[in-house]
Amino acid sequence: MKQTVYLETADITLGQLLKEQALIESGGQAKWFLRERTVFVNGMPENRRGRKLTAGDQVEIPDSGSFFLRAASQHKADG
Repeated sequence: MKQTVYLETADITLGQLLKEQALIESGGQAKWFLRERTVFVNGMPENRRGRKLTAGDQVEIPDSGSFFLRAASQHKADG
């Protein structure tokens, strides 16, 4: 499943994205999630929960989905 995520701020951490997408229940679970699952940011494996994501980044989690990050201003311009 591919989803577009609109950022209200300039960036978001990978851990925050996982929580916002309901893949984890709390920020503390991010470390465990990233240790147990393969997560790709822009096609490269990533295991840092504090990894900053910005508009244009793509996060892929096998069996969970793909997330394309866009600025909230793009959403308002599209709408």
